[in-house]
Amino acid sequence: MIGRNRRNAGAAVVQVGTLADTVAPASVEVTPRYVRVGDGFAATLVVTGYPSEVGPAWLEPLLSWRGRLDVAVHIEPVPTPIAADRLRKQRAKLESSRRAAATGGKLSDPYVDAAAEDATDLSERLARGAARLFRVGVYLTVHARSEAKLVQACAQVKAAAASTLLEVQPATWRHLAGWASTLPLAHDGLRMLRTMDTQALAAAFPLASPDLPAPLPGQPSQTGGVLYGLSPASNGVVWWDRFAQDNYNSIVLARSGAGKSYFVKLETLRLLYWAVQVGIIDPEDEYVRLAEAVGGTVVRLGAAGVKLNPLDLPVGDTRPGALTRRGMFLHTLVAVLLEQTPPPAQRSALDRAILRVYEDAGITADPGTHHRAAPLLADLAAVLAADADPAGPLLSARLAPWVSGTFSEVFNGPTTSIPQGHLVVWSLRQLPDELRSVGTLLALDSIWRTVDAPPAGGPPPRRIVVVDEAWLLMRSGEGARFLSRLAKAGRKRNTGLTVVTQDVADVLSTDLGQSVVSNAATQILLHQAPQAIDAVGDAFGLTSGERRMLLSARRGHGLLISGVSRTAFESVSSPAEHILADTTPADTYDDGYEDL
Repeated sequence: MIGRNRRNAGAAVVQVGTLADTVAPASVEVTPRYVRVGDGFAATLVVTGYPSEVGPAWLEPLLSWRGRLDVAVHIEPVPTPIAADRLRKQRAKLESSRRAAATGGKLSDPYVDAAAEDATDLSERLARGAARLFRVGVYLTVHARSEAKLVQACAQVKAAAASTLLEVQPATWRHLAGWASTLPLAHDGLRMLRTMDTQALAAAFPLASPDLPAPLPGQPSQTGGVLYGLSPASNGVVWWDRFAQDNYNSIVLARSGAGKSYFVKLETLRLLYWAVQVGIIDPEDEYVRLAEAVGGTVVRLGAAGVKLNPLDLPVGDTRPGALTRRGMFLHTLVAVLLEQTPPPAQRSALDRAILRVYEDAGITADPGTHHRAAPLLADLAAVLAADADPAGPLLSARLAPWVSGTFSEVFNGPTTSIPQGHLVVWSLRQLPDELRSVGTLLALDSIWRTVDAPPAGGPPPRRIVVVDEAWLLMRSGEGARFLSRLAKAGRKRNTGLTVVTQDVADVLSTDLGQSVVSNAATQILLHQAPQAIDAVGDAFGLTSGERRMLLSARRGHGLLISGVSRTAFESVSSPAEHILADTTPADTYDDGYEDL
């Protein structure tokens, strides 16, 4: 038993000695099979056997083991003259063995042949300065709370090492030296070394980890961010701050039922705690419950009496060019309504009609006239019908379903709902399928007018725009272009875009979709369909292991990717959050969330 020096001073226990006495454990008990450090148990395993070839990050199975494991790699460079002399002697022994076998008429030993070829190749690289030799020792110290758990943990570590063809043996009677060798003291008390070349040693670095990298020394620690979940490999916390990345955009790709909306609702709820304003395009009323619980605003497009005039000018925007920007949006709107870009003649007629209809309403480029009542889509169609160019009446006729026909309910009146508040949900559930793309575009335009408005004073507030089921807008060329512009321009306005979709093909198969993905610093991949995994893997540079993980991922399990950082995570929620985020049809919602 090794104890720390102590002395009594009255009733108090005073520690004396050096700094090592202060930080050392209360006691260390040494046995043949383990050491007991304080109230924990530890055993050291030594890597004694290596495969003939190793791949990149061959220590990863050990570093990602789900338990407390200290991995120490001791490296001693071998001087080049000594290494060359040793290799020369080793080659001589191998060649002698091969010639003796050939002289005696024996078959050649494939292991000796392979070793001789490797020694020759290494000698050539050493002579050219392309490689060096190192003496390397790899030691693993396993920690557990009891002796029985220590035995079980050692067996699991041996299995993890065997998965990469590493052979480990316990440091019997030398566990104290092994434990000290895995402390950050740069001391190797075991001296069980193996010669490696530069390539084999470099393949162990950088030391892979299932967790996100911590700030480098000297960098300030992060103060923002929200909880994304837990790491299944290490049980570590996955904490992520979108506003600390290069841009604030995020894309969530998953097949139906993988938990993408559940994850986005949890992120939204946690962002609201940080005073982030959120606008959501909700095609299936999945976010209405959340909005009602936190006092948000719900705009139900398609409901009786709910109108949205696309010709409205931004309120309070006195910047020059506001009328021009509204005219450009109306060109985009008409292209989405017609599901194609109008011919040049019709676009010219539309441009003349836009200017004329605002003039008739008394609105000009002067910002002092922008407070007047905006014209309606029906007024624009009437001006088109009266145009002298035949393209005008033709375009007016094509707009008839949205002016006076089946789909006119949303547009045939002034705007009735003012979207204001810290959380605004645009519900599209009551819109017919033919108007979903248009409703998404109108909601995005209203959100963008809020985002683009000049701040009243100081920096603009942080905002997040969530577009759920973004394939509704991506299938329209003009709609996808509008979404791409929002992804590129949002950062300058302190705004991030969240694109959520289950139709991976619509996002990855077009240049505009690729633009949305490439402008998202935060990328979330949940469970993927086998038919889409190749496209997803190629687009995001997934390894074979990551592809298998996404194919077999359970609901709520996924992969967070941001640049070179990536980690697996599992969404977790509190009971109160689960009530607001879960919209599984089998669940009932009479849980009284109003009282949360």
